[in-house]
Amino acid sequence: MDEKWIKIEKVSKKYAEDGFRNKDSQNVIANVNLEIKEGEFHVLLGPSGCGKSTLLNIIAGFIPKSDGSITIAGKEITKPGRDRGVVFQNADSAIFPWLTVRENVEYGLRMKGMKAKDRRVVSNDYIKLVGLNNHENKYPRELSGGMKQRVQIARSLANDSEILIMDEPFGALDAHTRRIMQIELVRIWEQTQKTIIFVTHDITEAILLGQRISIMSKSPDAKIYKIYQVDMPYPRKINSPEFGELFGQVQAHFDFGVNI
Repeated sequence: MDEKWIKIEKVSKKYAEDGFRNKDSQNVIANVNLEIKEGEFHVLLGPSGCGKSTLLNIIAGFIPKSDGSITIAGKEITKPGRDRGVVFQNADSAIFPWLTVRENVEYGLRMKGMKAKDRRVVSNDYIKLVGLNNHENKYPRELSGGMKQRVQIARSLANDSEILIMDEPFGALDAHTRRIMQIELVRIWEQTQKTIIFVTHDITEAILLGQRISIMSKSPDAKIYKIYQVDMPYPRKINSPEFGELFGQVQAHFDFGVNI
């Protein structure tokens, strides 16, 4: 398979202030170019409101682009697909409160018509993978924020999504739970080798997680401003000299960079 698995070419998204597109509408993102390899952990980093989520929603197929092209393995993206699983920041709006952990994880499989015994085998694997053993029969109201995010991740994996699209999934968690989830996500990614596109505005989180970090400039007309290759091995240590050096380089873009 082509290593340039996800290819984003000259992608723009235009919104009009009055709700109607016209020649005076502003581009939220403009002329975005990016290539992501199969199995890569890629982080989109940028300030709030820079268009990160807009780009993510276009990749997910939730909203149309105004211009440009996005392909996965050479196929143009025009709508949502089972190859892309999405994990949102607000798990409460993404998982079904009337279903148990197991039923949430199996939901997509049931919609595909998979037999109950086969669904059980698949859900067992992914519930165990995300660390929700012995919580299978709990309802979302009985779960912590981190556990709800684990349910979202397990559901996407159970659907055999090749790509996990994650929009600030740990942003609403407390610092301790967030760090645990970061460690767990790296473990899950290393075991599954899925492609992950992860959005954050937190520099530390970006460096802890990403193989590559794409920094986006401010909106309007936001684009990929700089890409960093992160060669540090996992698990990464925040107090290491390499971590501190890269943090300083990235932070400088936000402090002094043009159009950041």
